[in-house]
Amino acid sequence: MNPILLQITSLTPDSANVPTAAPVTGADSGLSVFDLIIQGGWVMLPIILMSVIAIYIMVERYIAIKKALPDPEPFMQAVKTQVIQGDLNGAKMLCAKTNTPIARMIEKGIRRIGNPLKDIETSIENVGKLEITKLEKNINVLGIIAGIAPMLGFVGTIIGVIKIFYAISATGDFGIAQISGGLYTKMVTSAAGLIVGMIAHIGYHYLSLMVERVIFKMENYAIEFTDLLQDN
Repeated sequence: MNPILLQITSLTPDSANVPTAAPVTGADSGLSVFDLIIQGGWVMLPIILMSVIAIYIMVERYIAIKKALPDPEPFMQAVKTQVIQGDLNGAKMLCAKTNTPIARMIEKGIRRIGNPLKDIETSIENVGKLEITKLEKNINVLGIIAGIAPMLGFVGTIIGVIKIFYAISATGDFGIAQISGGLYTKMVTSAAGLIVGMIAHIGYHYLSLMVERVIFKMENYAIEFTDLLQDN
């Protein structure tokens, strides 16, 4: 046998003695949302409560304002036709069947027909203000949540820092074990507060824009109705 081959064979370890790499076991994929909430501490409770309130208000107000935004043009054309024909009772019934702020404003104006035009305009304006107040119900709460939620997150940040320094002072050591708990509290509460604040902020401004569109339509058709009374 070739001596070189003998040397190579003698240098090659037996395959049975070669240690094999241990199989990589599946590591923990990370914390669940519930675990993160627990790590955030008690500050997460008011933040979660505010998130629930914000989402409820956004959904409820969106549905309510959407109902106030149907196309009022067919309704106004029918009302104008009946008023011109002198069928005021028919116009009132049509307004009563139409569940929108514009319909309730026009109904009040029809009921005041015969009074001075200024009194009719004042009555329509008063009803309009009441309807706007109804549309804006609880929207300001979103603005409050948008301001408070990030501040609560900042409170959680301060608590997390306090926990870190307390752990360091208690153990006399500065390591991962001492800072990890405080960092969890700090980062989780800060992120949660900012997220809830942003959601409430977006909801507040979006709903406010929706209300402004309703107000514009209400003002436009109120003027159209008073012009109709002036012409007749």
